[in-house]
Amino acid sequence: MCASPHQEGAHGRKSRWMAGTSVMPHGEMKRPLIEGGGGGGASRHLEASMSDADCPVVGILGTGDFSRSLARRLVASGYQVVVGSRTPKRSVALFPEEAEVTSQMEAANQADVVFVAVYPEHYSTLVELRQALAGKILVDVSNGMHVKQEGPSHAQQLAEQFPESCVVKGFNTVSAWTLQTGARDGSRQVLLCSDSSKAKSLVMQLCRSMGFISVDMGPLSASVEVENLPLYLFPSWRVPIIATLALFLFFYLYNFTRDVLHPFVKSGKSVFYKMPIDTVNVTLPSVSLVLLALVYMPGVYAAFLQLMWGTKYNRFSDWLDRWLTRRKQLGLCSFLCALLHAIYSLCLPMRKSARYDIYAAAKKGGPETEWNDEKVWRMELYVSVGIMALGLLSLLAVASLPSVSNNLNWREFSFIQSRLGYSALIMATLHTLIFGWNRAFVADQYRFLLPPTFMLVLVLPCVVLLGRLALTVPCVAQRLRRIRRGWEKGRHIRFTLPGDQSLEDITNV
Repeated sequence: MCASPHQEGAHGRKSRWMAGTSVMPHGEMKRPLIEGGGGGGASRHLEASMSDADCPVVGILGTGDFSRSLARRLVASGYQVVVGSRTPKRSVALFPEEAEVTSQMEAANQADVVFVAVYPEHYSTLVELRQALAGKILVDVSNGMHVKQEGPSHAQQLAEQFPESCVVKGFNTVSAWTLQTGARDGSRQVLLCSDSSKAKSLVMQLCRSMGFISVDMGPLSASVEVENLPLYLFPSWRVPIIATLALFLFFYLYNFTRDVLHPFVKSGKSVFYKMPIDTVNVTLPSVSLVLLALVYMPGVYAAFLQLMWGTKYNRFSDWLDRWLTRRKQLGLCSFLCALLHAIYSLCLPMRKSARYDIYAAAKKGGPETEWNDEKVWRMELYVSVGIMALGLLSLLAVASLPSVSNNLNWREFSFIQSRLGYSALIMATLHTLIFGWNRAFVADQYRFLLPPTFMLVLVLPCVVLLGRLALTVPCVAQRLRRIRRGWEKGRHIRFTLPGDQSLEDITNV
């Protein structure tokens, strides 16, 4: 049996724990969280004395939401928990029965590892615990109010105030909700950094026991970036969102000028009712197709750069690197616009204006009410190709989810994102071409001397598809393959590709 805190000193427990003794059996990790306020008259000290003799006592300084959730998670994982509070009697009812709530000094004396769960501006109130915490591990879980470009971080400030303790930065990227509901219902990664490798490894062991995945971020100087991580607001989404909004604004104004403003200026006809649905529905597919082309354009451009340089070891420009790393976000924005376009299109027959147009055409009669094979075939092909494009985009979006992509090997992931991605681009381009049909050759379509929208939209996708087609030419594809396998022009060597029977002089590997 594990000796209670009054029967054995913390240093004795700590020495055995550091020797690598297992904290708890594997089955204990699957226990549900213990709900507070349970029955039973046994004292907390008695329950602690019945624990595993080698389990460390984990202390928590602070009684906030994070502290309570952390205590529940630790107790459920089989640890002996002692909570330090300035007002123990008021806080005892907030914690599970298995956790001992006492004064901060007594918690510091009993614990082997101490979680500092107080706000950084209150670190100065813990100075009187310096002697009790000497030689122990302090885990700083705090976050800042704003992003810091340089130190010192809160963890470094804590290390300065407690020079005789080993400070580990961690658990600041894990929410109280994740701790309370369990690691399976939230992010499982816990980022850790410390100047003491031994202290860091012990906290990593604690993370694994709680069901989390620990990630070593290096020395304590990395805590500046670790503390900044929860404060970033979609850092990788900023440029894709701005690009999406800019394209939407451009195409919306362009379509408004051609389809709404032109008839009002030329003939005084008011069709401003088209602005909420018709104009938006023409704008959304335009933005979607251009964004999808922007997903594959940097890869084609990078391939031509490598062919021109004759090596893969030259660094790309910073803007191209950032473009290449934002392709996933651009693709998801493209999928969102395509999905909204499909929903808007399904709602078109529900409009009053559409019903009035049908009634007016039926009453008037004429060619609009007669069967037209060309128009029927055009619409059938247009809808069919659009559905296939949306289906492929949906598959790309699903495959980009971490839970799905982690279950795919590299060849499968590459096949979906490259081959099926280009297939989606081809289908979306065909969808736009069929929509345009022969309108590019009709003079009435050039309103205010502006070409139809689909002509502008098709420029970028056609450039990307033609560039990709050029890269599939056998001689170009073989040269690009050799470059990406390490070939470069400069010094002559003997080099052959697998399955290549002939040797030829090429350059440095």
